[in-house]
Amino acid sequence: MSSKNTQDQQREIQKDQDQSDRASKGSGKGGGKEDTRPLQAGTREQPSQLPAQHIEKPGHEADLELAPRFLAPDYKGSGKLQDQVALITGADSGIGRSVAVLYAREGADVAIVYLSEDEDARETQRHIEAEGRQCLLIRGDVQERKFCEDAVQQTVKRFGKLDILVNNAAFQEHADSLEDLTEERLELTFRTNIFGYFHMAQAALPHLKEGSAIVNTGSVVGLQGSGTLLDYASTKGAIHAFTKSLAQNLLPKGIRVNAVAPGPVWTPLNPADAPAEKVAKFGSSADVKRAAQPEELSPAYVFLASKVCASYITGIVLPVTGSIGAI
Repeated sequence: MSSKNTQDQQREIQKDQDQSDRASKGSGKGGGKEDTRPLQAGTREQPSQLPAQHIEKPGHEADLELAPRFLAPDYKGSGKLQDQVALITGADSGIGRSVAVLYAREGADVAIVYLSEDEDARETQRHIEAEGRQCLLIRGDVQERKFCEDAVQQTVKRFGKLDILVNNAAFQEHADSLEDLTEERLELTFRTNIFGYFHMAQAALPHLKEGSAIVNTGSVVGLQGSGTLLDYASTKGAIHAFTKSLAQNLLPKGIRVNAVAPGPVWTPLNPADAPAEKVAKFGSSADVKRAAQPEELSPAYVFLASKVCASYITGIVLPVTGSIGAI
């Protein structure tokens, strides 16, 4: 084929595509970035409009105008965690609550650690018990090493063992400037988000055995950074490094360590941070054009905790971000 024929062929293809692009733009049927419809790829349609709401910290799920979806009604348990014992921090609401419910549905008894949200914790307990499993509520602050040790001891005393640790508790507060990050704020964020993970893992380790699992909650901002969450994003990056390092350290013991890195998820964490007008747009910048619901994250935690699903997986950070190319 001559160069002129190739040129003509290329231009004809370009002409056809230009016409197609114009038609798609006019009809709103484009499949690329101009298509602004939120992705609905699950078993039921998830909310794409969020309320413009700001709530008081630490954030109570019961105060949200739009109740987060955590029950995953189409998720069928199959004994993946049968008769195991899990301890989950920050399990009174949000992702932690949904993880606790699915762990119970998979056959585990669950101890949930929470800061002060008694009403939310009791609601989580009610749903765990509705799945036919036992639940232990443990109130306290993961910043304190002694509390973490006590929480593990209470769990082992109640259930006789510990198989799975999920580090999930977090503190987040935005700041537009580096100068806004006071020493007090830095210490609170780091002691909650990364010191707490170390404390819980250290307390749990003597009770974990071959086949046990640790699952940490990282974040998309730990992968990509965030200009307004400097301290929070830094702790999440530290969690990712902690996950990979601890996985190497515990490999000889047969204990797997992994993390989930969520994108925007509708939980009390964000409405307790951002102003109301930003909350209404939360998640819209993700490729899927909406925030996730907790029930869209919790199956990943089941997968990483389960011996039958992830026995050959350790030291990974699994992005569940709603965006393409998260890492």
